[in-house]
Amino acid sequence: MDKDELVDFARKWLNAWTGNRPELLIEFYSEDAFYSDPEHRQGLKGIKEIRPYFTRLLDVYREWVWKPIELFPIEEGFIIKWECTIPVGSKVINELGVDIVELKDGKIVRNEVYFDRTRLMKAIEELKKQERIIH
Repeated sequence: MDKDELVDFARKWLNAWTGNRPELLIEFYSEDAFYSDPEHRQGLKGIKEIRPYFTRLLDVYREWVWKPIELFPIEEGFIIKWECTIPVGSKVINELGVDIVELKDGKIVRNEVYFDRTRLMKAIEELKKQERIIH
């Protein structure tokens, strides 16, 4: 893919992360894809492992929004810098991160996600404390 095609692919793929549509998102991945993120540093291998995780993750974060900031083509695909807006209770967390995405035949075969989730985890803990107080 040329850079314009990669940018178009990346925008559609990032958009699929929003709105609790795991079946749409999983379509971007090959059957034997490898996926890792801060929750699964060791990685998940294949659609059978990735699909249940995406289903749970997107159900929890139904309203997060992903926006591409900058895309860097590499021989195997692209590296993308992104911003994610994550509602957590009454707070909104904005995070920056980077994904390494390798493609084969128009599908993601490797996706590594890197970002500091410290603020997100702190907001989640604060929300849990508030819910305990209310209930």
